Amino acid sequence: MQLAHMVYFTLNDPTDANVQQLVDACKKYLDDHPGVVYFSVGTLNNDLARPVNDHGYQVALNVVFASREAHDQYQVAERHLQFIAEQKPNWKQVRVFDSDIA
Repeated sequence: MQLAHMVYFTLNDPTDANVQQLVDACKKYLDDHPGVVYFSVGTLNNDLARPVNDHGYQVALNVVFASREAHDQYQVAERHLQFIAEQKPNWKQVRVFDSDIA
């Protein structure tokens, strides 16, 4: 069963430059890991403002893994840990949603 790993980052200082820097870091450190079947990173679309839209983040990361095992290996991978060490001081909040998908 595949596992979808969705992460929503809220920055301490959400300037355009800081948002772009985080997007770039996601692309540098978090794509192309073993077992990744889908990777995307992007920014909040402010034009979608229905009552159900959550605007409490600036950067969204979506990774689909082939299996739970691939996800677990990613969590301890050197590039992932380096990403966290370098980027964590910039985060006000991080929300992670992991789902089994068919």
